Formats: sequence, structure tokens, C-alpha cells
Amino acid sequence: MADSEENLIRIAGPLRPDDVPPLCEQVAAARHGPGRDVICDVADVTTADLSTVDAIARLQLAARRAGGRIRLRNPAPALLALLGLVGLVELLGLVVEMEGHAEQREPPLGVQEAVESGDPAL
Repeated sequence: MADSEENLIRIAGPLRPDDVPPLCEQVAAARHGPGRDVICDVADVTTADLSTVDAIARLQLAARRAGGRIRLRNPAPALLALLGLVGLVELLGLVVEMEGHAEQREPPLGVQEAVESGDPAL
């Protein structure tokens, strides 16, 4: 399903506590558009700290209250690692989209696994 601009929120810069209430309002408003999920493009988020993690958790909770969820698009590797470290990916069921990257735990397209003729069967 293609994402419409109605359910896409672009988030930039460092996220601070004062940024959260307006972002939560945007998530709730975007949730009323087509589709269940609100896409939060975080490619331009410049910090990976606990304030950012708190903001993302609050956005997810706001989306759940509105009957949906958020999908993080293009988080920086440091932010993704921090979200995983604190357990938000699993705990909140946070969906992460990485454009231009292979899905986690899947080999990149075009990679073939070779089998040697002398290898025993598993």
C-alpha cells in the first residue's frame, strides 16, 4: 500500500520534551487519514538520546490511543540501536522501515548461498 502524505509526518532535529505534545497531535490527526499506521520519517532526527526515545514512545502511545500505531522510517543506526537496547522495538511493537536496506535477518537481493558438493546434508 502506498503511503499518502496524509499519514506521513517528517520529524527533524533533536527531539525535546516540548516537541512531544504537538507531535502527538499530528499523529492523532494523521491517524484519521487513510490507512491504520502513521509513518514517522525520522531520517532527519539528529540525536539518539533518551529524550528522543521518550518522544518516540509517546508518539506510539498517542497512535495507539487513536486506534493505530506508528512506523518509524529511516532511523539512524544509533537511534535504532538505542531503541532496541531499551526494548521499545519489542515492547511497543514498533515497526521500523529502512529504505534502501535489506530486511533484517534476510540476505540482500542477489546473494546466493553456495553449497559445496562434499557438504553433509543437515
